[in-house]
Amino acid sequence: MVNPPQKSKQYISFDLDGTLVDLAFTDLVWHQGIPELYAQKAGIALHEAREQVLQEYRRVGDGALEWYDIAYWFKCLELPGRWEALLERYASAVCVYAEVHDVLRRLRKDYSLIVLSNGAREFIDVEMREGGLTGYFDLVVSATSDFGLVKKSPEFYQRICKLLGVRSQRLVHVGDHWEFDYQTPRGVGIVAFHLSRGGERSGPDVIRDLRRLPEVLNGGGHEDRSGE
Repeated sequence: MVNPPQKSKQYISFDLDGTLVDLAFTDLVWHQGIPELYAQKAGIALHEAREQVLQEYRRVGDGALEWYDIAYWFKCLELPGRWEALLERYASAVCVYAEVHDVLRRLRKDYSLIVLSNGAREFIDVEMREGGLTGYFDLVVSATSDFGLVKKSPEFYQRICKLLGVRSQRLVHVGDHWEFDYQTPRGVGIVAFHLSRGGERSGPDVIRDLRRLPEVLNGGGHEDRSGE
């Protein structure tokens, strides 16, 4: 059950993976831990197990809810042990980007902060705990686990606004995926900023890291350096 925060402040929502935390933890679980368990079960070499597991991932595809469900993969691949133990095995790999804690501390004084992730709740809980992020946020939503949606679609953002009881213009969203964290929320009237840590994109709504976000929100310009 997702309960909206009781706040009068404006809301800022953040994507999680690639925005607040890097991808090391999730990559290790999906591309190392699960193939290793499959190799152990099947009695085959790790490289062969990895290819077979990736083939199964492709077969299901990221348009299916099962693709995000680690319990499903343990059952489907008949893996030994418990998926909870696998997540804990790699929990120490959770890494928060360097500027995140300072920026969240600053923003929390004036805004109500939210996490909107496409990741499954099981992963989110570990990342929030290990990254020391839980105290900053009034609401954490998983599109897949909480809403049964495989992508952060227009419907997802509309449901978030309805849950919060605000017009779309009262929500600011920040994330690293061009389509699902920038184009889609903008399409329903949400103020969105694209986080391009590698500098692949530039523009008036593009920032290179989160340090400039408080300034941008206060009308202090943007991070576009296309003229350099």
